[in-house]
Amino acid sequence: MATTTRRAAITGVGGYVPNYVLTNAELESMVDTTDAWIQSRTGISERRILKGEGLATSDMAVAAVQCLLDKKGWQATDIDLLICATVTPDMVFPATANIIADKLGCRTIPSFDIAAACSGFLYALNTGATFVESGKYERVVVVGADKMSAIVDYQDRATCIIFGDGAGTVLLEPSEQGTGIVDSILRSDGAGRIYLHQKAGGSLKPPSHDTVAAREHYIFQDGQPVFKFAVKNMADVAEEIMQRNQLNSDDVAWLVPHQANKRIIDATARRMGLSDEKVMLNIQKFGNTTAATIPLCLWEWENQLKPNDNIILTAFGGGFTWGAIYLKWAYSSTEA
Repeated sequence: MATTTRRAAITGVGGYVPNYVLTNAELESMVDTTDAWIQSRTGISERRILKGEGLATSDMAVAAVQCLLDKKGWQATDIDLLICATVTPDMVFPATANIIADKLGCRTIPSFDIAAACSGFLYALNTGATFVESGKYERVVVVGADKMSAIVDYQDRATCIIFGDGAGTVLLEPSEQGTGIVDSILRSDGAGRIYLHQKAGGSLKPPSHDTVAAREHYIFQDGQPVFKFAVKNMADVAEEIMQRNQLNSDDVAWLVPHQANKRIIDATARRMGLSDEKVMLNIQKFGNTTAATIPLCLWEWENQLKPNDNIILTAFGGGFTWGAIYLKWAYSSTEA
């Protein structure tokens, strides 16, 4: 008798973006830039910023998870495991996932963070899927959330135009219907850290008056090397996962790329042979929300996804980290 493969399938999505819209026009009044310059190089028109005293990454994540729970008709106590992908934790410790679980009212469940920059959601999704596939947990919530405005230097025109705040989440449950995560490729190269990092705040360079004065607690990015690495590696890994699973461009229903730069997204889609109609794109209104970009896309496109759609997720981030996940969609939004 043939054995049935137990896969981890996405069975629900949720999302949250703050109300405050930071437009290119407003950035023009802050730094030496123009709307035309920003749009031509990144594809971004505006981004969302979390405003308000005492609000942090966990608050956006809680709103995203609550969105998911409301759609499922669940309570937070129905969750078995919560994983948060973020590079802007509320605190160095405890894990932001612990704080999210506490705020949701499910504080005794296992929860932990994963930090892999813009690839963080892929790493967290793959980790969550492994728990489901093993039979250890039945209902795993994976959150990608970042308050990038907390580490953006709004005097640096090269980086302040790129990033926004937001949170997205998915629910993973077991599937024996052929749907779910089929394959994944995750890679990293720590030599890339010199091009994209936060200089101070860690054990190498703890906070001090000097590090604050030197503005070293913000994002540092050497744009050209990062762009070249991202274009090559996102396209390479997306093509590799297609070849490994004998997929051609007609087989792929959707590409869900990390929303870092429209030129990088376009290059990846061309390499895969996909038309624009098959590419999820919301960078123009949300910017780069780091670990939140991919789940936010799934949240926005949920009602267009059909059971058994072949979907490829791909990302590239600081570290360097990059990867791709191939999954078969498990449900229609009318069934969720």
